[in-house]
Amino acid sequence: SQFAPGGPKEGQFLKVFLPSVTANVGFWSTLSLNIPDFTRYAKSQKAQLTGQAIGLPVFMALFSFLGVAVTSATTVIFGEVISDPVAVVSRIQGVAPTILSLIGLMLATISTNIAANVVAPANALVNLAPREISFTKGAFITAILGIITQPWRLLSSTEGYIFTWLIGYSALLGPIAGIIIADYFLIRDRTLDVDALYQSKDGGYWYSNGYNGKAFLAMVVGVLPSLPGFLNVALPNFAVPKIFQTLYSCAWFVGFGISIVAYCLLQDKN
Repeated sequence: SQFAPGGPKEGQFLKVFLPSVTANVGFWSTLSLNIPDFTRYAKSQKAQLTGQAIGLPVFMALFSFLGVAVTSATTVIFGEVISDPVAVVSRIQGVAPTILSLIGLMLATISTNIAANVVAPANALVNLAPREISFTKGAFITAILGIITQPWRLLSSTEGYIFTWLIGYSALLGPIAGIIIADYFLIRDRTLDVDALYQSKDGGYWYSNGYNGKAFLAMVVGVLPSLPGFLNVALPNFAVPKIFQTLYSCAWFVGFGISIVAYCLLQDKN
């Protein structure tokens, strides 16, 4: 191990481990917040719990193992570490294996993006203008916006992708997850007024002109501790104390915990 005594990264395990865990949580937190787009079709609470318990942890562990195993194998076969699947495929000799590998990569990319990156924003666009936008139109708009944002630029740098992008937006998603959990489990004790969800001014969830100001405030409070660290990573000349760098490396967890406390404290006693 490079972190072992005498290794090139001796004593730096936590410095690498904590941001990596936060980046991985941030990567999956998008789907975890959007999972209702899928569980809404489950026949029962037990059905969606069973599906998530089997479908997500088991296969994520399997895919992670395959990724680590293949990457480790490249050091033996090719003499260097290759983590990019496309680069690995380019080293495979033979027409048939190459074609099969490319087909697998295309299917994996399409299926992953449809499930993780299209359904939620398409539904959001439908909710924004249900009379003008259908789910199909929303999916096409999402695809076009995805191309316009040029996501391949994020992947051009491993450091930029992990430490700036993944951890950066996990600093936003952590507080959102904390507020949702605090509101449902702690404030409302897992009880929702379904009819009020579809009511406007007279509904219990209308808040102030349709916006929950306390939730926004709790989110800001949850994001603020990670903001200096993000600016330090995005703008290297922006110097901050080490404590903010540490907080940023755990941005999702910091925002998650702080937003829960803040949201609960902002609620009325009754």
